[in-house]
Amino acid sequence: MARHIMSLLPRWSSRVFSVDLDGASLYFAIQKQQQQQQQHRSHEAPPRVFSAVQNHDRCYSLLVCSSDRIKSAKFYCELKDKLLRDLPPECHLSPMSSFLPNVRNSLVKGYFLKSNSDSSPPIERLLSDLTQRDPVLVCSYFQSEDGQQWTQHLWSHTGSQMMEIEDKYYVVTSEAPGYHPATLNIINSDVFYSLEEARDVLKKCGDIIPEAESVLELLPSQAEARNKADFPVIVIEGLDATGKTTLTESLRDTLGATLLRSPPQCLSPWRSCFDREPPLIRRAFYAVGNYITAEQISQEGMKAPVIVDRFWHSTAAYAIATAVSGPVGNLPAEGSEVYRWPSDLLQPSLVVVLTLDPEERKRRLRDRGLGKTDEEQELDHNQLFRLRVEEAYRRISGPVRITVDASPSADQVLQQVLLLIRGKCHL
Repeated sequence: MARHIMSLLPRWSSRVFSVDLDGASLYFAIQKQQQQQQQHRSHEAPPRVFSAVQNHDRCYSLLVCSSDRIKSAKFYCELKDKLLRDLPPECHLSPMSSFLPNVRNSLVKGYFLKSNSDSSPPIERLLSDLTQRDPVLVCSYFQSEDGQQWTQHLWSHTGSQMMEIEDKYYVVTSEAPGYHPATLNIINSDVFYSLEEARDVLKKCGDIIPEAESVLELLPSQAEARNKADFPVIVIEGLDATGKTTLTESLRDTLGATLLRSPPQCLSPWRSCFDREPPLIRRAFYAVGNYITAEQISQEGMKAPVIVDRFWHSTAAYAIATAVSGPVGNLPAEGSEVYRWPSDLLQPSLVVVLTLDPEERKRRLRDRGLGKTDEEQELDHNQLFRLRVEEAYRRISGPVRITVDASPSADQVLQQVLLLIRGKCHL
């Protein structure tokens, strides 16, 4: 068994497991046999994730365990494609994770499989093949004869066969943790808080993503980077179709300002490449884009006011809302360090967040008739995701932020924002 997988085992029974089913996170824990007997809990109903499993169905979990987080992120995404391609069609696949409650960077991600007993031989051949070559920890789950108790069995690869490790664990119900498990891994994985952290991820991608080197060449050196502009810097944020483009161009013309956009135009040749990568790599790419934009802001801000169409708020809000599933209550609490502005990133003088009624925003998107990103498509059909994005925008700390209703006419919105800018930035 791989060294990193072995390192998880000493605290294995302290872990909580989460399975995402129909948009809800279902939790369970495990206990050693002797603990289970002492507590006499065999009469309790099985955890909800197993409640819909029929007699003779088989369940498995696959957790991606690697000390190399770049390879782990890549393999996690590739594993889903492989499983969907190679598993029998009657097999049901759900995202899952395992973590130590409230322990940062303890989260490992994977998939939960459910199948009927007829599918077990081909599934176990597939799992055996995976564990010979890849950083996967496999567990199988067995139901007691009365259907009330489930046990978890770890697998180990020995020679050319899979075998179950002798230790078995009793599966027990677990309450939802105080923090959504995804929040344990947000810092410098989904959201980056320094140029050094984001650059380090792209550097480690050089062997598998040659384009990363071209992106890194665009970064300013530390000696060149400036953390302040001489003229005011105003960032306009908001979801697509809230009127950002119209407003930023009008502000540019009215104030005689320079207009910049994030991610910067210089990254356009590589956006489609990095949009196909796992979140860790994709988010590092967009974080680097913010630092390139910051250097452009500082240079242009020596000559005139600067208007920026999106900046760190968008990068962070979308990343947080994607990482944390479910209702808004699953987000990190207001004041959490995940909302703090990076200490080495230029702070704008003012951030204006445009808001719009969801139905009006959809109408504007239809009228534009443009293609949508995956995240914009998610905003359209997933109200919870939109609410998480909007709330994450609101909770980000650092620069002065004001929310503006974008439903009036473009000229009325422009006049309102001009009043704010003149009051806050003395222009």
